[in-house]
Amino acid sequence: MDVHTAILGWLSWKPASGYDLKRVFSDSEIFYWSGNNNQVYKSLLELQKAGLVSYQVQQQANLPAKKIYSITETGRLELRRRLLDEPELPELQKSFLIQMAWAESLSDDEILALLEKYAGEVSDRLRICQAQAAQPGSTPERSAREGYIWKRITENLVATYQVELDWALETLAALRGKRYGTNWPGGGGDEQPC
Repeated sequence: MDVHTAILGWLSWKPASGYDLKRVFSDSEIFYWSGNNNQVYKSLLELQKAGLVSYQVQQQANLPAKKIYSITETGRLELRRRLLDEPELPELQKSFLIQMAWAESLSDDEILALLEKYAGEVSDRLRICQAQAAQPGSTPERSAREGYIWKRITENLVATYQVELDWALETLAALRGKRYGTNWPGGGGDEQPC
């Protein structure tokens, strides 16, 4: 999914300013894209020109006025069309695995330090994801079905981080114990990674 779809989806739940959308996207594990935050404003302008969103100017005391965007009926139809697109498989590009794949030139201590740092960062992300999930009103729940779907999305993210943390800790333990011979499960063969 692209940023346009993410914006339309969020606005189908509740109106928001460009700043609010930037904050949601930067703090979220679900809403992401490879661009920068200026794309939010550019995308809002494109969506507005296409008649998919509209805005109202909201005056603020001692602050500049801000635009509050809402999805239009045409935007809802476009969102529905996009949601019916063919599902995309998850991207499993983990740059840390590239570091590990070619770590033979590093010392044992350097590899262990890398793994410890990675495990710490994954553990931090896991805690953040769990804390965000615990915040009331942080996800749409207009129906029991929607609440359930968002709960399952959060569980998916938490499980992903948990699996990654478990992998890092198991790898650390094996390397510390020098248990990396041909007897480890899946080791010693000529198999190529996925």
